Amino acid sequence: MNTWVALGGGLGALLCLLFLGLPIFVAFLVLNVGAVLFLFGPAGFGLFANSIYATATNDALATVPLFILMGEILFRSGAMEAVFDALDRFVGRIRGRQYVLCILLSAVMGALSGAAIAVAGLLGRSLYPAMRERGYDKHLSAGTLLGGASLDPIIPPSILAVIIAALAEVSTAGMLIAGIVPGVMLMGLFLVYVLVKVKLNPALAPEQDDPTKTVRKGGALMAVLRMAPCALVFFMVMGFIMFGVATPTESAATGVVGAVITSLIYRRFSVGMILESISAAAFITGLVLIIMCSAVIFSQVLSYTGAPRAIGELVTHLDLPGWLTLFAMLAVPFVLFMFLDQLAIMLVLIPIYKPLLGVYGFDPIWFWTLFLITATVGGLTPPFGYVLFALKSAVPDLSMTDIYKAAWPFVWIIVLGMFILWLFPPLVTFLPSRL
Repeated sequence: MNTWVALGGGLGALLCLLFLGLPIFVAFLVLNVGAVLFLFGPAGFGLFANSIYATATNDALATVPLFILMGEILFRSGAMEAVFDALDRFVGRIRGRQYVLCILLSAVMGALSGAAIAVAGLLGRSLYPAMRERGYDKHLSAGTLLGGASLDPIIPPSILAVIIAALAEVSTAGMLIAGIVPGVMLMGLFLVYVLVKVKLNPALAPEQDDPTKTVRKGGALMAVLRMAPCALVFFMVMGFIMFGVATPTESAATGVVGAVITSLIYRRFSVGMILESISAAAFITGLVLIIMCSAVIFSQVLSYTGAPRAIGELVTHLDLPGWLTLFAMLAVPFVLFMFLDQLAIMLVLIPIYKPLLGVYGFDPIWFWTLFLITATVGGLTPPFGYVLFALKSAVPDLSMTDIYKAAWPFVWIIVLGMFILWLFPPLVTFLPSRL
């Protein structure tokens, strides 16, 4: 069969199944079963056993359930209340403080969960109404919430970064560490934008957003003490990886222990809480592993058709400039991420993109970090970004027109950040190179 017919037919069938609303793993299973039967016959079902074995024995994926469990325990441990109070003290009395607090809190929550939808929904229900009651602009309030939530898949520990590393066969530690500088840089760009906008238009924020609030003595010291347990957990995870003390899996396991200790410090520890966290983590991990098994089969079938090799040869013959190829490779997922799930698109594109990196000499960690950020901005971009709909479900009174208007400035800020990372690759590669 013609390689391009097989590739186009397979991808078209997969996109149709996803647009019909089928779960990701069901869509991949249907496509894989059909492809295996068509290409190999019943004897080809040994691929399924091989894919399950390959997924079950992939050391890098052991990090996924541990990171998920760590986040579940931290969410139930009272850590978020402590972090919110500490950040509140750190920010102090500046005009537009709630905007700043929203961005910082979103970044911290991203380190705990890595799920932009979850953060957008949680802060939409809790922080957004409080900001509106205090006189903050609805568009900038929604925008800071959306922008802050979009940082979550970038700032480590990130489940998506681990999955990309496993599929692209690059260093898991490198992918995790690579997100630190881009995440902090984007957060800084968001803060600069918000503070400059409030400075130019003071009507966007009240002079004093909480008149009943009094200055608490020792605020900075109390903030440090309150955040210390959470900061220790983050250090146990990312610090151990950066200093070569432990592998990502070992660091994730250490993070789970740290999360349990944190729950004891905040007096939220209970057997019931631990069991709830384990149950939730097991459910999420099960779904991820089923999808990963299907992805391995998809990659094997794709390799059998010769599609990755054909794409590499085509790109080589086109002889396009490197920057133009990079733009095209990021533009395709940027559009697709607006319509479809992040994980689904990653599972499709990563096997196709892998051979192209060698053709153009792109650093794998640098490229896949840009790919991860593209997934983030795609989910934030109107009209179909999934993070937008997560906020809409949390704040029904906010119209989609207002949400679109709120999101666009932060979309362009992230695009600016990607342009900076393209101009200065060491911003991404420096920390991983020190591992």
